[in-house]
Amino acid sequence: MGGYGSYYFIVIAFSVLGMIVSGRLKSKFNKYSRIQLRNNLSGAEIASKMLEYFGINDVKIQMGQGMLTDHYNPVTKIVNLSPDVYQGRNIASAAVAAHECGHAVQHAKQYPFLKLRSNLVPAVKIASMAQQYLLLAAFIMFNSFPQIMLLPVIAFGITALFSLVTLPVEFDASKRALAWLDTTHTLVGEEYAGAKDALKWAAMTYVVSALNALVMFLYFLLKYTGRND
Repeated sequence: MGGYGSYYFIVIAFSVLGMIVSGRLKSKFNKYSRIQLRNNLSGAEIASKMLEYFGINDVKIQMGQGMLTDHYNPVTKIVNLSPDVYQGRNIASAAVAAHECGHAVQHAKQYPFLKLRSNLVPAVKIASMAQQYLLLAAFIMFNSFPQIMLLPVIAFGITALFSLVTLPVEFDASKRALAWLDTTHTLVGEEYAGAKDALKWAAMTYVVSALNALVMFLYFLLKYTGRND
């Protein structure tokens, strides 16, 4: 199979880009983690207030483990906040807590892209686990059995679709979070501007991931259709 160079270039290029964006995100969150809120609310308290504002009474808020592990689980209806966010009383913790509750609001309002993403999760797990084995088989057998390239095309197609669907879900959750923070005056002035900046860079990580998944899918699709090399 030809074209190894372009494959490795894609992998390296997006790895570097991902590290740059990830580093920028960590820098932003470190910056805003040092700016305490005037209202002295913790991330957990902000999450509770946002859920109460939207009349959501069946979602639990709990403290998880690790850094930047915050997420909302639509199956269990739990907003999981990392210790720094759950206990923090700063701009970064407020932004993350509100963002995760934005997903809970999406769920309550039956936001279609959130439902679609949830439905794709089982297929994405299988595709992600199988990708490395499918790639190995494709590289070894492509010359004698080019049709095998269809398998990584399908696997990368599934992950690309998931990554693209994730974009409106994440952007919308941040939009809902920022609107609530602004409307209720939970964050004002520099606090609100900082939360908006932090969430913008968080969203950029999903953009890079989606671009990477899409480019990889197109690469293998071109290989399969014989238009590349």
